[in-house]
Amino acid sequence: MSENNKDKEICETEFCEMCHFETPVKNILMVVTSANEFNNKHKTGLWLEEFAIPYLAFIEKGYKVTVASPNGGQAPIDPESENLENEIKWEKAKKALEKTDKLDSIDYKSFDALVLPGGHGPMLDLYNNNTLGEIINDFSTKHKLIAAICHGPAGLLSAVKNGISFVNGKKLTCFTNEEEHYYNKENLLPYYLEDTLKDAGAQFVQCDIGAVNITEDGNLITGQNFQSSEAFAKAIINYLDRN
Repeated sequence: MSENNKDKEICETEFCEMCHFETPVKNILMVVTSANEFNNKHKTGLWLEEFAIPYLAFIEKGYKVTVASPNGGQAPIDPESENLENEIKWEKAKKALEKTDKLDSIDYKSFDALVLPGGHGPMLDLYNNNTLGEIINDFSTKHKLIAAICHGPAGLLSAVKNGISFVNGKKLTCFTNEEEHYYNKENLLPYYLEDTLKDAGAQFVQCDIGAVNITEDGNLITGQNFQSSEAFAKAIINYLDRN
């Protein structure tokens, strides 16, 4: 073999070896509610848009996505969030909700980001979930991304360290008191999420009813409402692209 051919073979081998050093795939943990009723009479659950839009955006980006819930199994969808117009478009996302992993069985150390979609359900079973609190505190210490939208920030209240809430001093947003009144939900609520976050020390950022509002504070991204779902997904992807 000539020297030129040897050099060519070495270069091709080195190039092929370099091909294996690709950017690692981002690993996303989405935690959804298992709660399906208020006061044993009013149906609730996950607000589908707040899950489907980010989930599909993550899949399209090539991320690996794991969906977990407190009880595991089928995650309840708030019937008011089902949209015939988007039935086909969101079919893949709905399929992912049919068999969620049980949250306390998750090895969360391998994930790059935690995402909490909303719906009123998280106010019932994510706001005081010990496992979720442990995950949030771990992600906070390691500066991993934590993101929540609409009523998803209820889950942030699970994280307390040395008697201080994770949300203390952080800029964030959620579905506002005004929006609860506008959509006639105030009589169903166990508490107002906006007020509870403020009481825990959060620096609350509010926009008009139905306005798109994404608030970022370090490794925390929050969205105000379901209208913010697309912007929420984009903010998460942009953050992960930078980090």
